[in-house]
Parts: sequence; structure tokens; C-alpha cells
Amino acid sequence: MTEKKQPLFSEFPPVSTDDWEAKILSDLKGRDYERTLIWSTLEGFDVKPYYRSENLDDKGYTDTLPGAFPFTRGARIPNDWLIRQDIFVQDFKEANIKASEVLDQGATSLGFYFDCTTAIQREHLAVLLDGFAPDTCEFNFVCPCRKCHCIDAFTEFVYHRGWDIRQVHASSAVDPLALLALKGKFEEGSEEAAFTRVKERVEKAAGIPGYRVIGVHGKFFGNSGSSLVQELAFSLAQGTEYLIRLTDAGLKIEEIARKIKFNFSISGNYFFEIARLRAARYLWAKIVESFHPKNTEAARMVVHCETGTTNKTLYDPYVNLLRTQTEAMSAILGGADSVFVQPFDEVFRNPRDFSERLARNQQILLKEEAHFDKTADPGAGSYYIENLTDAFIREAWNLFLTIQDQGGFLMALRNGFVQGEIKRIVSERDKTYAFRKEHLLGITRFPNCSEHLEPGMDSSVLAPRDFTEEGAEVETLKPYRAARAFEELRYKTDVYAKKNKRPEVFIMPLGNLTMRKARAQFSADFFAVAGFKVIDNIGFQSVEDGMKALRKTKADIIVVCSSDEEYATLAPVIAEKMDSGILVIAGNPACRHELEEKGIKNFIHMRSNILEELRKYQELLKM
Repeated sequence: MTEKKQPLFSEFPPVSTDDWEAKILSDLKGRDYERTLIWSTLEGFDVKPYYRSENLDDKGYTDTLPGAFPFTRGARIPNDWLIRQDIFVQDFKEANIKASEVLDQGATSLGFYFDCTTAIQREHLAVLLDGFAPDTCEFNFVCPCRKCHCIDAFTEFVYHRGWDIRQVHASSAVDPLALLALKGKFEEGSEEAAFTRVKERVEKAAGIPGYRVIGVHGKFFGNSGSSLVQELAFSLAQGTEYLIRLTDAGLKIEEIARKIKFNFSISGNYFFEIARLRAARYLWAKIVESFHPKNTEAARMVVHCETGTTNKTLYDPYVNLLRTQTEAMSAILGGADSVFVQPFDEVFRNPRDFSERLARNQQILLKEEAHFDKTADPGAGSYYIENLTDAFIREAWNLFLTIQDQGGFLMALRNGFVQGEIKRIVSERDKTYAFRKEHLLGITRFPNCSEHLEPGMDSSVLAPRDFTEEGAEVETLKPYRAARAFEELRYKTDVYAKKNKRPEVFIMPLGNLTMRKARAQFSADFFAVAGFKVIDNIGFQSVEDGMKALRKTKADIIVVCSSDEEYATLAPVIAEKMDSGILVIAGNPACRHELEEKGIKNFIHMRSNILEELRKYQELLKM
């Protein structure tokens, strides 16, 4: 007789959410559930410690398929994407040669950045695109001015060359609203002229279905320090502004929506980025649907992603490769149509061929070896990602409605709302790094003490860029890098050390083994952030042993690492025996007030603002 098979794991009884919660509360042993386990994010929503299938019950979009409206689950089956390489065009023939080389090396999309010194003509493109067929790759033309006329030139080139327009996939990033946010005024001279130009460009490119001529540059918000929700909401509002203005000007919704391409920056927040791209497609599809297109395909969002600059660093720059790798992964898993990985040295110099090759290969590995292109929407069904997607939909939509209540994106920008919201988030970001709630590897945590910038070399990149033009009508967005303040701190030390001795920090662990070890590690990492030389020690049996070792050095700062209980007796003795130098206590002991009364004023601990503290020590050392 055949034995009846039981369902897998049927011997284990189901565990309800109430059972899980009871177990968690028991394990917390009285600690506050909300403060201990709930993550309050910069995005404005909270993240729970776990999710279950029941958390998907009200998510209607989970029943849709990849490629189907509202495109939450992606627009393509399988999840293939274009590997983009950007090329700065100064000489058209040289750019053509480089473009041919990078296509041979795996790129499938080209971004041509013009320097705006030449009005682009069909003859220029004949040189730039010599040897290319319409199905060679995707062509993207970027020119932030009115001189280049790329759309006119490329349209004429396509027809003159006799290309099959059905095989052409290209874009030109006409985006007067983004340039207004960056430069403070319309390039065209007025609001009316700006939208008239956009309408003319859409009409000019109408005969080439795969040529998208409106670029919504959400990346400018992201690279100015906005939250992911803000970048998404502002981009949706900007795109909606184009839909409203151009439909009012007589164009059909299908004509406009099919000509828009979104450009997002991608941060290091891995799962959030996957969820945000899924939410972006859903929200844009719903926005376009409200204009009643004849075909829902017009509501499909086309998204190009670039690895962002906010978390990139000058010091220890090869860590940027790790950052861009996870960023590229999240963009691809989130369903980006094309991805550009910034070379690791982009933030401090013109990238070399070597760094550009590494950046391309990062995507090639994901496609050819990790097979990321074989599965559409791999995050589908993940309780965590689905709930993050829903959170992004809700929060971005609420912010979008707030902007619409103000009269739309343009009015919100003129009123300073957009800029104010970004500045608020930037301030919060700065605090998270200053108080070390988040870390930049190689900068605020585990800095490479042997690495120094040569004074004067590339120091200009430390200064924040400002694209504001004379006569600006609105407050402009300012590029933001979280590492900049820390790099300025460290660079100041490098400059000082070129003419003087590099400041030395002597770590003096004493007493309780556990506490001294933990505080010694904390202190060494703390002062290394400023580029100080750290003299680390395993520990000393007595104050006398520590002082004997100290006198063999020329230390400028002496950090005592012990337990709170022992500081009351150890610290005053060390202070009396010191001939010179700055005495620092690692911790915030209960006896701090008594120690301060004895002249011991310097303390570092987990709640210290590391930027303010290190600036203070640089001042004390007269750097």
C-alpha cells in the first residue's frame, strides 16, 4: 500500500503574528519595542522588524505581471537592460573612435555630452556616428544649452542617412525645468519660450517613435542630497508639469508621454532603491492614465539610472567601486532600462580609461556571469520589498499632492518649497554622519591612515560646485557629497603635516580589559578620521608604564581608555604626570563633572559630534 505523502513542514504548527509579537516582547525584557526595533527612515516612513504574507493583502499591484500596466513589476521580459557609457565630445572624430571602442568592450548605450561651444549640425553627427547602424546601440545626446540643436541635427541625420526609424532608439535631454533648478533662470529667457521650445522639439521628433526628447532629471535632486522619496516625488511633479503644459498647448497625451525619459540617481540604500523604481513606474502609470491615453503602453515609464555622487569619496577612492557595484545591482533588480556606472575616480578627476573599463565591467559581470538579465522583477513576492514599494508609493504620492496643491512643480520651485525640503534632509544627513549613526567607509569609519592628499593637488574638488548664473530668479540646487566636510578636515591635516609634524595621538588603555579595549578601538578610529597619526597600544599594567611609553613619543594628544569607575582615580593622576599634550578621556563617565573641576575638559564618546570635536582639536593644535 502506497504511503500517503504529507505536505512539507506539515508537522510544524502555524505561528500567528500574535505569537511572534509575544515572543519578541519576551526577548526584549522590558525594552521599548518602538525605539528598539522600529526603524524611522529619512524617507518619512517606519520600517518594521519583520513582515509576513498578511502584509501583502491590500497590495493590489502584486497580482499583475511584468510588462503589464501599471508596470510595477517591470516593463520587460526578461529583465535585459542597456549598459551605458558616457563620452564627453570635444573632437567629433576622436569621440567616434572612442565610441566604437567602448561598444566593442560591452557597452550597448552611448551618452554624448557636448561642451556647448558648437551648434551641432547634421555634418557633425555624420562624423560622430560614422560607421554606426541604427540598431548598433542607443544614442543619447546631452547639451544643457540652446546652441547645440541636437534634436534638429539628429532628426535630419536619421532621414538623410536613410535609417529605419523603427530601429532607432535615442534620447535628447531637453529639460528647462531642471536647468532652472540648477542655474536659477530659463535658458530660453522666459517660461513661455521654454515650454514653446519643448513643444517644438516633441513635434520635430514625432516621426521617430523611439526618440525621447524630454528628460526629467531626478538625479539633480538626488545629487543635491534629497531623500529617495523627494527625488521621486519631485520628478513625478516635473514630468506632470510637462504633461499639463504640452496638452494645454494642443499635443496629445500619447505624443508627450512617449517622448519622456526619466533620469534617476541611485544611492547605496540597496532594498530601498529596488522598491523606489517599482513605485516610480506605478505612480507614473497612474498619472499618465489620468490623462486618458488611448493605449496604456504610453504610461510605461522609461528610466535611466546613474550611480549617485552623494556617498562618493576622494580618500580611499577604490571603495567607490564597492558602492557603485551595489548601486548598479539595485538599479538593475529594480528594472532600470539603462544604467551608467560612474567611474570610481569621477568625483575628483576626469576618469581614466582604466576606471571607465572597470565601471563597464561591473555591469557586464552582472549580466554575463550573475545573469541579472534573465529574471524579471526578482524582488516580487518579497514581503519586505513589496511593503517598501507600497511605502514609497504612499509617501511619494503625498508629497506629489503637496506640490500640486502649490500650483505644480514650477510654482513649488519658485516658492522655495523644493529647495527647502532638500535642505532639511541634507541637514539631517549631516547629523547622521557627524554623530556616526551612518558611516562612509574609509572616511568616517576605518580610514586608511597611510593615504594622504598632496597639498594643492586636486584640492579644488573639495569646494562645492555652484551652477547658479547671474540674474537667477530662483534659489538653485547645490551638489552635495556627505564626505566633503570630513575630507576638508583631513585635507587640513595633510596640508599642516607637509610643513610640520603630523599630529600624533597616543592611546593609553588602562584597567578593565573589556572597556579599555573597546574604547581604545573607538578612539583610534575617532582621531584617524582627521588624518592624525594614531599610536595604538594593547594596554598598560599601570599609569607608570603608560607614562613611560608616552615619554618615548612626541604625542600631541593622549587618550585615556578605561572604565567609567576607574576614571575618577586614573585621570587626575595622569593629568598631574603629563608635561605637555592634550588629555582626552574616552567616554562620558558619571564623574565627568568632578574631573572637569580638576581641569580635565576633553571627552569623546558615542554621542560626540565627531566633526565639531575634531575641528576643536585642530584649533587646539593651532593647525
